[in-house]
Amino acid sequence: MSDLLGDLHGRPVVRRARADDLPALVASSAALFAEDAGTRDATVDIGWPLAHGAERFASGLDDPARLLLVAERDGEVVAHLAGAVAEGSAVRPVKVATLLSLYVRPAHRGTRTGARLVAAFLDWAREQGAGQAEVTAYAANEDAIRFYERHGFGPRTLTLGQAL
Repeated sequence: MSDLLGDLHGRPVVRRARADDLPALVASSAALFAEDAGTRDATVDIGWPLAHGAERFASGLDDPARLLLVAERDGEVVAHLAGAVAEGSAVRPVKVATLLSLYVRPAHRGTRTGARLVAAFLDWAREQGAGQAEVTAYAANEDAIRFYERHGFGPRTLTLGQAL
């Protein structure tokens, strides 16, 4: 899943992650945790990617039910996307592809890198036979919500929470 046109136009190349991308995936995930959950959810351990990310990402490299993509420019990973697909259940008998995480370094935002990662995820989801794609975002993250809505996602459920 290479996007060589990205390289021809000076944009990052979107491709599947490899084992040598693990440090960059961990760094990208850590940046996402710090920027998103770190500013919106005090219950999230923002150190999780540094402690467990390499193991989690490594286990997904060869798992056909998981997708790990990177966007690379000049040999440097500038964005990542992680996704998974799961079979339906008796209650909800549809295969669902979930976009688990997406992060684009601030200097590369506005370059359609995120859009290209999402398009690759949706193509993969269709190839896996998914009938539904979903993503979650913090309600306070209006930029992320607008981004995902521009790419065809819309609200389906709402989770309400209360600190105890």
